[in-house]
Amino acid sequence: MSRRLIVNADDWGLTRGVSEGILAAHRHGIVTSTTVLATADLDRTLVARLLDSGLGVGLHVNLTLGSPLTRGKSLVAGGRFVRDARHAAARASAGDVRAEVQAQAEKFRKVFRRAPTHLDTHHHVGLHPPVREVVLEVARTLGVAVRSQDAAARTRARSAGLRTPDHFFGESGPAAYWAPATTLAHLRALPPGVSEFMTHPGRFDADLAGSRYGRQRETEMVGLGTPAARAAVAALGVILVSFADL
Repeated sequence: MSRRLIVNADDWGLTRGVSEGILAAHRHGIVTSTTVLATADLDRTLVARLLDSGLGVGLHVNLTLGSPLTRGKSLVAGGRFVRDARHAAARASAGDVRAEVQAQAEKFRKVFRRAPTHLDTHHHVGLHPPVREVVLEVARTLGVAVRSQDAAARTRARSAGLRTPDHFFGESGPAAYWAPATTLAHLRALPPGVSEFMTHPGRFDADLAGSRYGRQRETEMVGLGTPAARAAVAALGVILVSFADL
């Protein structure tokens, strides 16, 4: 069985530096897919470049950063999303979640004039009820794939008739995850089937200064966004794909 790999860069639209970095990591490296924060103010010029890039473009469902597109009272405290994913999901009503996710999907379609390649969620809020059920429901309505971070999520997705990768790798924390050595080690050990690398490359800018995962994105640019990473993929016989290829 072949080894196929989706390298998805989360958070497109978070800041200009992040969006520019993701585009560069695709152009020079191995990033094949990205997911857009539809709750952000999306720059038209950058949107046009993204559409022309050849990247797969999904929706990064967001219920934990900034403000919602709707007025769901159970989603906010002081007018803004609750940052902690477990807390945010526990206090959210399914109706408010559904309205917000649908609004984000509709904004995505309006901006990009097409459906997303897939859905995933910011801060993994989609692992928790009632968000996880709503995300699967919306993905089924759209006819798109979803991310699965573990075996349980994979089983739920496939039981709902949804396409999803066979394996998942990635994290974000105090240190950059996709440093060059980590990328190479994961590529060498990649199992058969379709894997997803969840990644966060980007160029650090002033708008990212308050983020807990800020400068780490520059390290991921080196680990994922260079010809060296592309050469490693080629040498190991890994086939780069996007969620659209599932």
